[in-house]
Amino acid sequence: MTSAPVPMPDRRLVDLSVVRRLVASQFPQWADLPVRPVDTSGWDNQTFRLGDRMSIRLPTAREYALAVDKEHRWLPVLAPQLPLPIPVPLVKGEPGEDFAFPWSIYEWIDGEPAGAATVGDMVAFAGRLAAFLVALRHVDPAGGPGPGLHNWFRGGPLEVYDADTRRAVEALDGHVPRDEVLAVWQAALDARWDGRPVWFHGDVSLDNVLVRDGEVGAVIDFGTCGVGDPACDLAIAWRQLSGASREVFRAGIGVDPGTWARGRGWALWKALIDYAAGTAAAKRVIDEILADHSGPRSPFAAA
Repeated sequence: MTSAPVPMPDRRLVDLSVVRRLVASQFPQWADLPVRPVDTSGWDNQTFRLGDRMSIRLPTAREYALAVDKEHRWLPVLAPQLPLPIPVPLVKGEPGEDFAFPWSIYEWIDGEPAGAATVGDMVAFAGRLAAFLVALRHVDPAGGPGPGLHNWFRGGPLEVYDADTRRAVEALDGHVPRDEVLAVWQAALDARWDGRPVWFHGDVSLDNVLVRDGEVGAVIDFGTCGVGDPACDLAIAWRQLSGASREVFRAGIGVDPGTWARGRGWALWKALIDYAAGTAAAKRVIDEILADHSGPRSPFAAA
């Protein structure tokens, strides 16, 4: 059954004066510290530097603000059980000073966003990232947050994005091979998950990995984390890995073929949405997904 389209949030951005007033009114002990924007702020949250050792995250919409309490509850639990640093919240702010949502101050983590210019060896990078995700999956999931609006239904069935995906395919008629794309999507839907819920990050991408001296140094931005099906964490395999790095990631992550097929589905949904919105680079991701689906290793490939 086709789902209803998932609505986009109403994002609202703020300027530095609002951030400074929030800090001064709620955490006066830090009022004299400089506040400045970071180079890459993100979509779900605006991020600012507070002094040299802290960062501020302000949700950009009501839906994204749902993750604040989750992060304060669970990131201190996850952090000591993982092999790489993750953000740990220090204090939670409340709405005020013309800002409508709860917000957070975190410890600052040094590093540069992962990318071609900062990663020394992408194959080694893929292996270490896979090991981190395996460790995350082994944290006790009891009581953890299941799929919902707080993480845009990551960890749940792909059907929630069926309408969005099919609408994008129709919008791209003539620009993508419709039948092949829908075959990959249907294979992902058919590869249903019935496993034990596990922890997942929910938005694994190069932007959310920090690099130090060319190697993975930290994993950040857990706003879409939760407990459920970990297939959503595999999308990076097609979106930002390829060739040997993808194979090392797949070997390291150790998932069954059905989970790999659902991971392709998560990557395909996002790539189709991006391509339909005018992001030309998403076409390469779609081509990578189609090639992987039809390759000899895929038991879900069309006959």
